[in-house]
Amino acid sequence: MSAPTLSKNKARPSPQTDGRAARPERGAFVQALKRNLTAHAFLIGALLCFSLFSWYPMVREFILAFQKTENGETVWAGWSNLTYIFNDPAFWQAWRNTLLFTGLALLLGFAVPFVIALVLNEFRHGRGYLRLLVYLPVMLPPVASVLLFKYFYDPGYGLFNRILESIGLPGQAWLQDTDTAMVSVVIAATWMNMGGATLIYLAALQSIPGELYEAAELDGAGVLRRIWHVTIPQTRLILSLMLLMQIIATMQVFVEPFLLTGGAGPEGATLTVVHLIYQYAFTFNNYGSAAALGLVLLVLLAGFSAAYARLSRAGSED
Repeated sequence: MSAPTLSKNKARPSPQTDGRAARPERGAFVQALKRNLTAHAFLIGALLCFSLFSWYPMVREFILAFQKTENGETVWAGWSNLTYIFNDPAFWQAWRNTLLFTGLALLLGFAVPFVIALVLNEFRHGRGYLRLLVYLPVMLPPVASVLLFKYFYDPGYGLFNRILESIGLPGQAWLQDTDTAMVSVVIAATWMNMGGATLIYLAALQSIPGELYEAAELDGAGVLRRIWHVTIPQTRLILSLMLLMQIIATMQVFVEPFLLTGGAGPEGATLTVVHLIYQYAFTFNNYGSAAALGLVLLVLLAGFSAAYARLSRAGSED
């Protein structure tokens, strides 16, 4: 006798059983698809924002740097825009002023917040109110802060000249004198922006183990030696990162000199690179030269940003 064989209908799983097994799998797939679609929707929105407001302007600037508009027609200009800005005396004056502002801002804006953070770190009572007081200038609108300092600097009725006159010193033409204009802008910018840096330094100081200070005190170290041998080494990474961030920020200064001195100031004493870009584009309608100068600034700041990213990576690995 031959062995019994299964028919094709019996060898095949029933449609009912197959459907029951497929429904949970199909439901899980639909849920995963919906979840991924939501995540990708948020991701696509962020990418569109970056593309529209960050990446497209950079690409457009790169293209404009090698173009020129003549008689309403845009033509390829090659290196002529870069040649023009390098031969412009205002280019070198703007870079000198920008580097001067950066150096002065680092002397004040880098050192003063760290010293204030050291002082605040020693307080045991009212620390929250003191933090609010230090951070208050950051919460004010920049235009309001600059206009407040413009009132302080007024040579006739300004607060600073009244203080000088009250102690028997002559008043100063703060914003009208080439010797004091840039220093006046730096003082205003430091007061406006030091609150955030102070809080960052304060957070770094509070993360230092107290045992290190106790050991230094047992060794007879004074306040300055404790700062030099304990505080600074323990906050070295934060100090380095803040230094690079402040260099990047100060080299893009525009608001303070624009509102305090009209941009260029007396005899171009406060003319900065970003304000020169503004002049090329919106005063002289020379968008090609403005884009070329912006490209030079972009390349320089990209180097500092790469150094910042490298320091950040080194800190996360440590």
